[in-house]
Amino acid sequence: MKQQAAKNIAIIGSGLVGSLLAIYLKRKGHQITVFDRRPDIRTVEFSGRSINLAMSNRGWQALREVGLEDEIKKIAIPLYQRAMHVNDTPVYYQKYGKEGEAIWSISRGILNRKMIDLAEENGVEFRFNEKVWDVNLPEAKIYTGETEKGEWKEYAYDHIFGCDGAFSRVRHKMQRRSRFDYSQDFIDVGYKELTIAPNEDGSHKLDKNSFHIWPRGKFMLIAMPNLDGSFTCTLFLPFEGDVSFETLTTEQEAKDFFKEYFPNVRKEIEDLTKDFFKNPTSAMVTMKCFPWTYWDKVALVGDSAHAIVPFYGQGMNAGFEDIYELHQLIEANGDDWEQIFKQYEKKRKPNADAIAELSYRNFIEMSSKTANPMFLLQKKIEKKFAAEHPDKWTPVYSRVTFSNRPYAEALELGDAQERIMQHVMQLPNIEEEWESEKVTDTILRLIAAADLA
Repeated sequence: MKQQAAKNIAIIGSGLVGSLLAIYLKRKGHQITVFDRRPDIRTVEFSGRSINLAMSNRGWQALREVGLEDEIKKIAIPLYQRAMHVNDTPVYYQKYGKEGEAIWSISRGILNRKMIDLAEENGVEFRFNEKVWDVNLPEAKIYTGETEKGEWKEYAYDHIFGCDGAFSRVRHKMQRRSRFDYSQDFIDVGYKELTIAPNEDGSHKLDKNSFHIWPRGKFMLIAMPNLDGSFTCTLFLPFEGDVSFETLTTEQEAKDFFKEYFPNVRKEIEDLTKDFFKNPTSAMVTMKCFPWTYWDKVALVGDSAHAIVPFYGQGMNAGFEDIYELHQLIEANGDDWEQIFKQYEKKRKPNADAIAELSYRNFIEMSSKTANPMFLLQKKIEKKFAAEHPDKWTPVYSRVTFSNRPYAEALELGDAQERIMQHVMQLPNIEEEWESEKVTDTILRLIAAADLA
């Protein structure tokens, strides 16, 4: 580990990534100030825009490194399986991984409040309701004020980290530089938060250790458990079209919609129409950019560098992994911040692009394919083969969720596995013979030919 001089560092954004990064850097002996244009989340009611988080290996690794894993597990619930709710079919379950492997449901707001508390306990200073309007990149200065046109205050730092989300003010300033690549892509599906209340005795109305999915083709409902016995539900629905947010304009239309498509939860959604019309309809975006750094002065971390759609449950995990990798590079490079930043963006960019692609594909899979019998058969064949030959086949979901191997590797190997399975699914009588040795031998032969073992 190389020695480091103490630096004066600003972090823009007090969300999950900003708060955890603040803890990491403070533990290294730096002076840390976190700015946020919003009020302190610990003092406000939650906004009805939250999709519960799914903490997995990468997130836990980042928390473990600073001794916070056990503390955060106290506010999380392990989910060992998907519970699939298909109309006219009993609920069926799909295990996520091997025995004991789970993703963990955590309320975003509760986790964010906890992370700010922990950062303050470590000596981090937070400045809420302080809007950053401009950034001087070469000099690492930020300018804050009440309004964009009003009087500004100048602060000078050694380094600035932009952790201010998909519509980052810090990145916006970097975008004006020559040769800065930037793209954003909104999907035509929005989301709305709903709630399933607990039973009167405080227990959960659905299985509390499952991630519940109601796949309905072009739209779906998901539900994740909370510690208080409730479920945070998210309805993903097209903005426009025959069945869309655009067509659900009255309470009766909303009631009819739930009655038709989600009959087994209609009674259990507390104040359904109140939630539906009270909570905002939010959009989802994939945002890519490069470079993520400016000299040795400014770096983007988390969503400000790589916002993704939420369908792999990896947004927070990817942001936390940014911090973990950054920490490893700081340990290796000491005070050479230019080298730290260069290696950081070079290492993380291909993986950020890979998880963006995987997340978009998982949206297609969750909403439409999980109700397709041939897709389910393919997954059964893969699961059986993986159980018999764990050294030759790790499902892409497990590579992403239950390992810390690079996302880019998971994408590449997942594509190779998919090519093999497309061949297998064309075998004659596959529906009757899927458990036969012939199928297993075919997969082994294709793996050897593709050199995947």
